[in-house]
Amino acid sequence: MNIAVYCASREDLGEIYEAPAKALGKWMGENGHTLVYGGVKAGLMHTVAQAAHDAGAHIVGVVPMRFLARTDAVVDEVIECTDLGDRKVIMMDRADAFVVLPGGLGTLDEWLSTLSQIIVNVDDHRPIFVVNTEGMYTHQLEQLRDTAHSPFARGKHIDCSIEVADGEALIAALEQIK
Repeated sequence: MNIAVYCASREDLGEIYEAPAKALGKWMGENGHTLVYGGVKAGLMHTVAQAAHDAGAHIVGVVPMRFLARTDAVVDEVIECTDLGDRKVIMMDRADAFVVLPGGLGTLDEWLSTLSQIIVNVDDHRPIFVVNTEGMYTHQLEQLRDTAHSPFARGKHIDCSIEVADGEALIAALEQIK
C-alpha cells in the first residue's frame, strides 16, 4: 500500500507530535508499505521518513524544484515537480491512503485538496486518517461535519476524514484496511 503523509516541516516540535510520525514510519516499514511524502529533510516530514527508512519501507519523495537541494537522503525515489500544487497532485495519484499528521497551513491545504479530489469522484473511497494530537484539528473536523450536513455539500462523503487520537489509534485504523 502507498500511503501519502501530510505533516509539518517545522523542527523540534516535541515528542507528543513526533511519536505518531515515528510509529507510522516504523509500522509502514515493518509491513512492507511505501511512504509518499514531500521528500525534504525537515520536521515531521523527516521524522516519519527516517522511521520508515529504518524499518525498511520504500520511500518516495515528491520534491518541488525549488526544494531539490533539501531532498532527504533517506528517499529511495525522487519525483521532481514544478511547485507545491504539482506535488499535491502527484502525491494524490500515487497514494492508496492518506495520513494527516500535525502541521500548518500547507498540511491543511494538502488535506482539504485531497478531500476535494475524493469527493468529486464518487467511486474514490481512499481513506484519510487525521491524527488529532491535542485536539489540533478538532475545529476543522467539526467544520467538515457541519458542511456535510449543510445545503452546500455536494458529496455524501465530505466528512470522510477518519479522526484518530494518536499513533497507536492510527496504526489500529490502518490495520483495518490492510
